[in-house]
Amino acid sequence: MEINLVSDTVTKPTPEMLQYMFTAQVGDDVYKQDPTVIALEKRVASLFGMEAALFFPSGTMANQTAIKLHTQPGEQLIADKWAHVFNYEGGGVAFNSGVSCSLLDGQRGMITAKQVASAITDPAFYHSPLTSLVCVENTTNKGGGACYDLPELRNIKSVCDAHQLKFHLDGARIWNAMVAKKENPKQYGELFDTISVCLSKGLGAPIGSLLLSDAQTIRRALRIRKQLGGGMRQVGYLAAAGLYALDYHIDRLADDHRRAKELGEQLATLSWVSIVEPIETNIVIFSIQPTLNENSVMDYLKQKGIAISNMGHGKMRLVTHLDYKEVMHTYVLETLAKISL
Repeated sequence: MEINLVSDTVTKPTPEMLQYMFTAQVGDDVYKQDPTVIALEKRVASLFGMEAALFFPSGTMANQTAIKLHTQPGEQLIADKWAHVFNYEGGGVAFNSGVSCSLLDGQRGMITAKQVASAITDPAFYHSPLTSLVCVENTTNKGGGACYDLPELRNIKSVCDAHQLKFHLDGARIWNAMVAKKENPKQYGELFDTISVCLSKGLGAPIGSLLLSDAQTIRRALRIRKQLGGGMRQVGYLAAAGLYALDYHIDRLADDHRRAKELGEQLATLSWVSIVEPIETNIVIFSIQPTLNENSVMDYLKQKGIAISNMGHGKMRLVTHLDYKEVMHTYVLETLAKISL
């Protein structure tokens, strides 16, 4: 039995999802003639109470499009130091938009309104880059699946409004956040200028993200997507997977969260584990005792058919997902308990 807990991006479509994809009606989406893509865009925009949405092949492209929409070369965005848009998008902020980043030392990948206010440059001080955008990530990837509290996001929004800044949400795992905190998508739609949402992580689709905003902004995004090479043809087959996931794979995220918490509880009892970071959703980050070598843990688990992530410096990560079944979960719990280092 091979068990992959490296990421929630490793899932494969369920047989039911594949069947739904096979029967999709399709057209040429570059001409905006794919009915399934149009249906997905309208549905997700409506869920969040926003005017329009645009389907993208990746969350990175959706985020990078949002940054380009809201900034001009030489300007600056504010984000947490662990933000995906800075750390894991290939330097796209600089490459695509010519923008610098003011990185804040947040808590588990989350920043506060007070921190944002203190990082905004004086528009009259022309020696510094002009601040034009604030980006937040929910849940936080490197922060271990931590979820923002909505009141703090509203406070950040107030700071953005007071300083005429745009506000973007990297919602790669926003579905996890909403299930964990019992929130409504429209609560997010009313706060942000743009939101990117991913279908290929917790929802288990094989590909795809969407960028949400007002209709005029999405029309501008269409041109940027074209420039970045994101125009696709009969992509309704993939959009159908997203529609299926919205119907059947949101509520089940609670199972991923439960299993992650149970993994964390097990790890906390083990003598070779020094710290288990707080667990809110489907990501478990833990550190081993400083006298131990993380490769020994990785090798042992690999021999047992379990793959996890080595984050370096004694820190490791597990991510639960659609393909991680209860029988696998029982096996992993038992295997972790047997490790003796």
